[in-house]
Amino acid sequence: MAVKYETELYPPLKSFFEQRGYSVKSEVRHCDLLGYREDEERPLIVEIKKTFTLELLLQGSDRQRTGGIVYLAVERNRSKKGAHNQRFSEITLLCERLGLGLITVTFYQTKPPFVEVLCEAGAPQGRSSGIRAKRLRTEFDARSGDHNTGGSNKRKIVTAYRENALKVARQLWMFGEASPLMLKEASGVGKAASLLQANYYGWFERVARGRYKLTEAGAAALNDYASVVSAWEDNRKNG
Repeated sequence: MAVKYETELYPPLKSFFEQRGYSVKSEVRHCDLLGYREDEERPLIVEIKKTFTLELLLQGSDRQRTGGIVYLAVERNRSKKGAHNQRFSEITLLCERLGLGLITVTFYQTKPPFVEVLCEAGAPQGRSSGIRAKRLRTEFDARSGDHNTGGSNKRKIVTAYRENALKVARQLWMFGEASPLMLKEASGVGKAASLLQANYYGWFERVARGRYKLTEAGAAALNDYASVVSAWEDNRKNG
């Protein structure tokens, strides 16, 4: 059974690594899947494609510069015998030599997808960048949850910055008009003032000195990202 989109591979991969003890989030600083184990700083990175390509291999090699363990994940389509993406014995050997892990996901019509590790990720190759690793961890920790789907390339990513802007927008919608200080205290976003001033998404309008209101685009964003906002409420209740 062939999948139509790369995003279909993400749920079984997320579940697989959560069973291995990782906390997982998607689309973090261009990584399709990023995970961390408790008390372990080294990141897990998985790059996802429907088929094995040179682009995927280059992405994996680049992610190794973070010092993390890196896997490449592709679909194993049982109906495409002899196709390039089915030469897994040769591809596995190549990945092993490069220190990259290789995973296939096989989909069925009547049973759950099967995730198979053809080779485990080895030690990071070459020099690693502590700055890149730190940025990954900072963004991962700043997000309230996993609001994206790994493998997306046409959807707007819910970053930590967008989440903070949504928190400010939500409070501004409730107040009608408010000052940066009011919004900082109500939303819990320490940089509320800079978000309002930068107005990167066009969600805020300054109506007087130290007073802001929500634009139509801001109100539409609250509707577009309603699932993110409702997740905050669920977390509060569960917490």
